[in-house]
Amino acid sequence: MNEQQRQQLESHLAHLRLEIDPVLAKQYPSFAGKPYPLGRCKEIRNAILDKLHMQLAQEKIPEAIKPLAAELSGGQALKPIWGSLRDEYFQNAILIDDWYIDAANDTVNPNKPRVEVVKLEKSGFSPISSFEQFCAIAQQYWQVTLYKNDVFPALAPFLPLVCVNQQGACWLGAANDDMISLARTSEFTLSERVLATLPSTPNHIKTAWYTHYNHLPEHLLQQTQVDPVTYCQSYRIQHKYSDLLFRDEIVKAYLQLAKGVSVV
Repeated sequence: MNEQQRQQLESHLAHLRLEIDPVLAKQYPSFAGKPYPLGRCKEIRNAILDKLHMQLAQEKIPEAIKPLAAELSGGQALKPIWGSLRDEYFQNAILIDDWYIDAANDTVNPNKPRVEVVKLEKSGFSPISSFEQFCAIAQQYWQVTLYKNDVFPALAPFLPLVCVNQQGACWLGAANDDMISLARTSEFTLSERVLATLPSTPNHIKTAWYTHYNHLPEHLLQQTQVDPVTYCQSYRIQHKYSDLLFRDEIVKAYLQLAKGVSVV
């Protein structure tokens, strides 16, 4: 893709944003008290990706996305990615070959251009490589306080964090495929490491969780007195990191807690 093609693609994607923004703004008017598009990089990225797939499947492909079609013909793929942008915030974007396509470039600073297309090496984007890195970004970007997940310790090898924002919303982290994969790939050593450094969750927060979810019969949520590090070590010995069925059990248990609690 040459410079002219890159600019044409950026312009095309910016026009697609003009199509999807009114729909998404109505569906997602705000995020943590901030107006659309702030905080909606995932929803915007996904909507743009859907639009691109539809256009690439047409008999007559728009001129601006022909470079993408050529990459696909050559065996590349349009990949949704999530990670760190300059260790300042989390970002959802699209990757094809070595091109970084950020169709939600204005979701932290609304004064920035809606779209950025740049070589990956110049983008400032990188995958999250540790829970400590995740915590550092989350504390700055989300303005959260973080604790070890000793609330539901059986989930902690996969979801080692308890997050509390300034409004008192509390949730388990980090519940996305990338971070769960990071935990599993490390055989839970990265989870164990961050659990050993974070403070315990205050009792009033634990009480809020148990009061709100005490009706759930899920066995993974019942063993609340065990040290979460013990679960990391036990799951490692049992090779739970490679057990996809167990991973699904963890996710199903988490989904029952996904709405979190208010600890105001």
